[in-house]
Amino acid sequence: MTARNELRLLPWSGPDGKPCYLSTDDPDSYMSRLADNIESIQLDVAARLLGESLVTLDDQDADLNDLRRLGHDLTGVLRDVLRVAASREHLLATSGHHRI
Repeated sequence: MTARNELRLLPWSGPDGKPCYLSTDDPDSYMSRLADNIESIQLDVAARLLGESLVTLDDQDADLNDLRRLGHDLTGVLRDVLRVAASREHLLATSGHHRI
């Protein structure tokens, strides 16, 4: 069995919001590629939402519902981006790459 420190944190949650992990030695496996693609989509969504949020926050006439929806959307995107960052940091650490 793969040690927990060798597991990849996946970019989605399981039941009850619990983290999901992948145990594989193959970075080109179907599940690894699926996780890579979902992470890429999550980061693209975050970038787009950041742009949209700047527009909404600059709008002096934005109503409370728009701001609440923005806060909700930003919270979800931040959660996803933090999970991607944690996963990639762990992958770098286990592959022997060091941060600058």
